[in-house]
Amino acid sequence: MITLDPRSATPPYEQLRVQIAAQVESGELAAGSKLPTVRRLADDLGIAPNTVARAYRELESDGFVETRGRNGTLVRAQGSAALQQVQEAARAYADRAAKLGVSADVALGYVARALGS
Repeated sequence: MITLDPRSATPPYEQLRVQIAAQVESGELAAGSKLPTVRRLADDLGIAPNTVARAYRELESDGFVETRGRNGTLVRAQGSAALQQVQEAARAYADRAAKLGVSADVALGYVARALGS
């Protein structure tokens, strides 16, 4: 959840950028997750679309997200090359499990067993 403080000395685009970056770093926003469109997020937060667009541009410049034209803005994998590959594989597995109608608990159980946990 993103909240902006209109009384803060920090500009809204920076508040937005910092919160999204923190969600990426914490894993709350997983690699491959699609961010809301600029217009939708601006409407949700009650701010100008240019404010969201600036935050997205800076997040892209910092390597947190990538914009794929009509496919939207997606969270990039973070960390070492190995960690990036694991994040991308996890996103692909999660997408496939959801497409097959498998619940998150069942899918996680398979992963835990595969990892020997």
